[in-house]
Amino acid sequence: MSFQLDPAPNVHVFDARGVARRFRHSAIFGALGALHNGETMRFINDHDPIPLLGQIQQRFGEHVTVEYRQREQAGVVIDFGIVGLPEE
Repeated sequence: MSFQLDPAPNVHVFDARGVARRFRHSAIFGALGALHNGETMRFINDHDPIPLLGQIQQRFGEHVTVEYRQREQAGVVIDFGIVGLPEE
């Protein structure tokens, strides 16, 4: 899978392929929870994480946007954007 990973400002790359499978979901939730309004996590994975998407929707609801940047059998790149959080 090849993808241009030169992210824009406020886009943070999270390559899940280097995280042990048993820790992935916890690491992903932690990374998403650390984002602020207007920030995006560019998520790279070796498979399409359909069950994870449901869990993210349950946990973050309307505060997360999901945009597939690349969707192939070899892997996916998804932008998770954070919007509408209460100001700190």
